[in-house]
Amino acid sequence: MSEATPQAAGVPPASVVLVSGGSRGLGLAIVTDLLAAGVKVAAFARTITPELTALGEQYPDRLYYGSVDVNDSAAAQAFVKAVEGTLGPIDALVNNAAIGQDSLHVHTSAEHLADIIQTNLTSPLVLTRFVLRRMLAKGLKGRIVNITSICAQRGYPGLVAYSATKGGMDAATRSLARELGGRILANAVAPGFFASEMSAVLGQTQLDQIVRRTPTGRLTEPEDVLPLVRMLLLENTNLNGQVLVVDGAASI
Repeated sequence: MSEATPQAAGVPPASVVLVSGGSRGLGLAIVTDLLAAGVKVAAFARTITPELTALGEQYPDRLYYGSVDVNDSAAAQAFVKAVEGTLGPIDALVNNAAIGQDSLHVHTSAEHLADIIQTNLTSPLVLTRFVLRRMLAKGLKGRIVNITSICAQRGYPGLVAYSATKGGMDAATRSLARELGGRILANAVAPGFFASEMSAVLGQTQLDQIVRRTPTGRLTEPEDVLPLVRMLLLENTNLNGQVLVVDGAASI
């Protein structure tokens, strides 16, 4: 009987995860969940919240955090280097930092359009490039998880630029998966609308309509998203280049 063909080694679970926009909302929930799972986490955001500070006190040896604007590439790169010196080499990145939109396209200034594109698309790609270069230089295998949105796949008024940036991140995810050849897994998670997200532009009437056409009968909660992010970062998976939608089938 011939010997079995050796199987290629998979990508190991993440041990040091960098989360952008990790001080509130879904980002904070991701940081909290990963810490509870025993992972070392680095988190940055423009504003450090009391909740993130409390986590730092609870996990002083496994959480490193700081105030960084994702659009300040020099500060973000300095933060990455500080993380490596404190927690060890980063082998996973969660691109979560983003800003919303609350205006119809015809009423959105060119400056605001540029800010949305810079924050939600250009800066995450620049950060990803920097982290990937350091992973590859160290010979690491790793994982990238991009937090995008159902807005990239279904149209909503008042969210033209926001939707464009999230669609761009979905496309970048697929291309990264091909480009990295399985050495680093790249996937995206696209949540539906959260109860508190962009409700100003949609209005209660449209939010109610979304709930009515959602088979599960409710909007998305961070708790719906966390298991997928955890799986993509920590479990042995062959998922790569995928955009996983979490919206209760509202978009079907």
